[in-house]
Amino acid sequence: MALSTFVKISGITNLSDARYCAGMYVDLLGFSLEKDADRYVSPTQFKEITGWISGVEFVGEFETYTESQILETLKEYPEIKWIERDRLDPLISFEGKGFRLIYKMNLEEVYRMEEDVAEKLSESGIIFHVTSKDLHLSQDDLEAVKKLSTYCKVILGTDISAKNVNKLVKELNLKGIALTGGDEIKPGLKDFNELADILEALEVEE
Repeated sequence: MALSTFVKISGITNLSDARYCAGMYVDLLGFSLEKDADRYVSPTQFKEITGWISGVEFVGEFETYTESQILETLKEYPEIKWIERDRLDPLISFEGKGFRLIYKMNLEEVYRMEEDVAEKLSESGIIFHVTSKDLHLSQDDLEAVKKLSTYCKVILGTDISAKNVNKLVKELNLKGIALTGGDEIKPGLKDFNELADILEALEVEE
């Protein structure tokens, strides 16, 4: 089995999520690496989680750290080859340094993004992770995301369900989607609910 589109799971904090998602052949597992973050994963926790899984790559997720702070942090997570940041300037500084890059942007920024800027960033290999405070996207929102995806590799991280995921990927010309991991009820016991439903909706036979 495989998934029909590119999938990133953000905010992984436990082995249950990591093993399940790796077993479903997602592409990327994201870990929050800033010490003050709600879902912070320490180097020890990271090794305990990732030591049990294979076939998936890892993303270091950052919100406030500077370039130097990110580089210093990643020394303790040598397996991480991807960086996600929600500001462009610190992210662009990592071009040519051996990392794959993801720009986490709000829907409001999608409306303001100029075509030539988007195309140039896409040529550098940056993937755009579009998020929104709103739980549901309007038709105008969908059109804005679709327009961006004509110039860039876009993964959508909002208003995704098992019922609409395949339609969104196809109609918006998405590279893929981004979902968020959850919390264990207790060690080894996890209620996956919607995350599992969405991944199962993307399953295809090879």
